[in-house]
Amino acid sequence: MEHYDYVIVGAGSAGSVLANRLSKNNKHKVLILEAGGNDSSFWIRMPIGYGKIYYDTRFNWKFETEPEQNLDSNRMYWPRGKVLGGSSSINAMVYVRGHPNDYNDWAKSSPGWDWEHMAPIFKKMEDWTGVKHELRGQGGPLTVRDISKDVHPLCQTYLDAAGQAGIPLNSDYNAKDMEGAALYQITTKNGFRASASRAYLHPVKKRSNLTLSLKSHVTKVLFDGKRAVGIEYIKGNKKYNVKISSEVILCGGAINSPQLLQLSGVGPQALLKNFDIPVISDSANVGENLQDHMGASIYYKSKVPTLNQSLGSFWGKLNVGINYLLRRKGPLSLSVNQGGGFVRAQKGSLFPDTQIYFSPVSYTRAPSGTRPLMSPDPFPGFLLGFNPCKPTSRGFVKLKSKDPLEAPMMYGNYLSTNHDRLLMRDGMKLMRKIGQTPALQSIIESELSPGTEVKTDEDFDEFVRANSWTVYHQCGTCRMGTDPKKSVVDERLKVHGIIGLRVVDASIFPSVPTGNTNGPTIAVAENAASMIIEDAAALEKVHEN
Repeated sequence: MEHYDYVIVGAGSAGSVLANRLSKNNKHKVLILEAGGNDSSFWIRMPIGYGKIYYDTRFNWKFETEPEQNLDSNRMYWPRGKVLGGSSSINAMVYVRGHPNDYNDWAKSSPGWDWEHMAPIFKKMEDWTGVKHELRGQGGPLTVRDISKDVHPLCQTYLDAAGQAGIPLNSDYNAKDMEGAALYQITTKNGFRASASRAYLHPVKKRSNLTLSLKSHVTKVLFDGKRAVGIEYIKGNKKYNVKISSEVILCGGAINSPQLLQLSGVGPQALLKNFDIPVISDSANVGENLQDHMGASIYYKSKVPTLNQSLGSFWGKLNVGINYLLRRKGPLSLSVNQGGGFVRAQKGSLFPDTQIYFSPVSYTRAPSGTRPLMSPDPFPGFLLGFNPCKPTSRGFVKLKSKDPLEAPMMYGNYLSTNHDRLLMRDGMKLMRKIGQTPALQSIIESELSPGTEVKTDEDFDEFVRANSWTVYHQCGTCRMGTDPKKSVVDERLKVHGIIGLRVVDASIFPSVPTGNTNGPTIAVAENAASMIIEDAAALEKVHEN
């Protein structure tokens, strides 16, 4: 039987960080297990290639929710990374720290997670390529690129329109003030995707005390009483056991981490007994508190060229392909989420309540079952999209079977609160307002979807129920907090009532941050790594005495 100090389950955004930081000390023997394979695919390395792997089972768990009651019983598709780098290898690369108030809220139930503590962590992990600022980091592992000189020309038209709609412009939403229309910042380096694995894991994977095992699906955490003592995993057709002397650290994300806890006997007692799983710890919150960002879009037909011509036609593809291969420039080196920002769509909001998107591409005619991005409309088009930042709806993740290879039951419970329904309505009205400004009206030929006949509150509500999308920001299912009755892990991310087991990923978020979740997940892992190292040093000191 293999033996390690630390076993990290999942080589995604959080796991890659932990593998780097924990293996820095040669005394620590670290194993990191990833259910997926390598991240060497060209479609992963090329930034806009995420459109190609949207449904690719080689890199993607391809999760799907139960029929959503408040979305006309539609099932929501949830792509999640099953590959080295996890979802940071398949996402749209938009980098957002979040609002300071997000972390101050976390600190109310979890001391030590306030913005004053988190801000230096973000600065430490960044290598910001834009205008130098005392609040932005340079020289860190994660390259964050300023794309303002490379975006499609229509992004300036969008910024002009936002200004005409009364939205202030913001040159760096990750600096002092988050609010305003902006151009997004993305995690790329030298024209390639800068995933967490590329930033943190690849540079150190040859360390003698670090072992990486791919296509290794962890099936169970092993316990001796209330102490985690190892893990069980499947690789090929063989089952393996690994013993640990320090900790098991779950980094599977908001779906896989609660599923593994439940399979291992940590979860709601009634659920576990239903599947004849021995109860190690009756933890009612495992899998609860699921949160996600959900939004909607308005599509327009344009009078001027958009990315549709570059990404849709043969000659357009040839041109951008050559530009990328020779220079690592052009649309293939970017995300399609180029413009956007953070605004207050509702009167009385103290902080930005809505994230907005401008993409110089439209795909209203994309065939079903294909990634829309790879099937743009045959005519020029663009979209204005949005999602509320702080939804109050809460869903869950529960075992569907005892089989660890079967996906769990997932239910977003979207739009289950009046707060969320009203914000979606207000978001639609705000997109319309921006679309009706002189700047955008000068280039709009027509509104493709939902169409100008959709204009009443009831019309907007009906459209939202039928046409909403998720931004794939699932989190919260192993929530952090000091009270075991309301949370799964404590403020140091240790599972309540269990020795030697932590969860470090987006599942520990008490509430979803304002904006994209990849940056906050990496920051959580950086903070967790410091805590784990501190705890190990303290324990070592006790043993010495």
